[in-house]
Amino acid sequence: MHKSQLAGFILDCKTDDLQAAANFWGAALGYAVEQSPAPGAEQYRELETGPADYHLEVQRVGHASRVHIDIETDDIEAEVARLEQLGAKRLDSINTWVVMEAPTGQRFCVVRPQRAIFEESANRWD
Repeated sequence: MHKSQLAGFILDCKTDDLQAAANFWGAALGYAVEQSPAPGAEQYRELETGPADYHLEVQRVGHASRVHIDIETDDIEAEVARLEQLGAKRLDSINTWVVMEAPTGQRFCVVRPQRAIFEESANRWD
C-alpha cells in the first residue's frame, strides 16, 4: 500500500530573470516569494503558501513556458508503476523525482511528500 495526491503546481518559465518571474506570480496570486533558494536549487523559487495549501513553485526552464503538476507520494516507484498501468510513461529520473508523461501528452512529476497534510489527506492505493 502507498499513498499519493496532488502536491501542487509548477510554473515553468523560459526566462533569464527568474526572480522577476517569481515576483510577478507572487503578486498575481497573493503570495510572498522565497528570496533565497536552497543551494543547488537556483532555478526554483517557491511561493509561500500555507501548510494545507498546494505547493506553488516558479522554475526556470529551457523549453516553452507552461504549467505542470506534481503528484506527491510516500513511495515513488509504486506510484510510478500505478501511473504506468494507467497509461503514463516514465521519461526521466532527476534527483529524487520522476518526470512522466500522461497518455494525452502533459508532463508531470512524481515527488516526495511536499505538504504538511499529506498523511491525513492522501489517497491510499493497494
